[in-house]
Amino acid sequence: MRDPSFWWRPRSWPSLVLAPLALIYGGVAAFRLRRQGATAGVPIICVGNYTVGGAGKTPTVMALVELLQAAGEQPFVLSRGYGGKLPGPVLVEPTTHGAADVGDEPLLLATAAPVVVSVDRVAGAKLAVERGASVIVMDDGFQNPSLLKHLSLVVVDAARGVGNGGVFPAGPLRAPLDVQLERTDALVVIGKGVAADGVAAAVARRGALVLRARLVADASDVAALAGNPVLAFAGIGDPDKFFATLRECGIEVAAARSFADHYVYRASEVAALRTDARRDGLRLVTTAKDLARLGAAGADIAGFGVTLKFDDESALRQLVARALAHARQKG
Repeated sequence: MRDPSFWWRPRSWPSLVLAPLALIYGGVAAFRLRRQGATAGVPIICVGNYTVGGAGKTPTVMALVELLQAAGEQPFVLSRGYGGKLPGPVLVEPTTHGAADVGDEPLLLATAAPVVVSVDRVAGAKLAVERGASVIVMDDGFQNPSLLKHLSLVVVDAARGVGNGGVFPAGPLRAPLDVQLERTDALVVIGKGVAADGVAAAVARRGALVLRARLVADASDVAALAGNPVLAFAGIGDPDKFFATLRECGIEVAAARSFADHYVYRASEVAALRTDARRDGLRLVTTAKDLARLGAAGADIAGFGVTLKFDDESALRQLVARALAHARQKG
């Protein structure tokens, strides 16, 4: 689904009308968050966000996996596999699985590390350990209480923050903010903007680490598109962020098409995009996540990848090292 626009504006009448439902939803979510999760036998690091929709979790997971591998760890990613039909637990095989099987994010993450998809996260963690995981990185699941997390990194977009501060459906929050803040070990603020400054200050007051990071475009992808006006399209949490990134890299976005997060493209829609691009002499470009979802249908479409760069990566390394040592000391 697409985020309602009122989520990202100051409190308005739709938020007030939906407040009773938000109170019920938030109460249930808060109750679940306070439950004690099961142990997996290895440290578990969770990358989540406070709100519904995208905030930069996938590139954060990729950066964390790279950091762990450089430290000699064998990280496995654990994902619910949103958008896929397989309940799991299953080890993702990029050569045989498609987005319809396991979801787009697991396919993308499987290029960096082994990925287990499982609706039952406890069963998924068990499979990861059996296959040799020394540490599990949860892609999302911050609000899911089934597993004990040794480190929780929460991602927030600097330009969007937490919107109107309301709990779903009155706002984008997945649970009351104060309950989520209690369980935040570090906040990762991505990009430019001041919308997340309030929540960053609240995290800092609790003594948790606040890290700043930015998305950096793949140089080869930028070079491949240089001098070519494009028709850009995306079915992610915040398509406008993708279009803005292209423009910041000097790429002329002559036309843009936005789709809902995790959108499953119909063949007719892809054909229409190609027709529009040919008619106007434009190159088709989309995100790496969308390209993973398109599979063979996107063979002639340019992908645009990004990586996450931390302003203070040493602080992240130290935080992760302490969390791993503490988890293993406790057994």
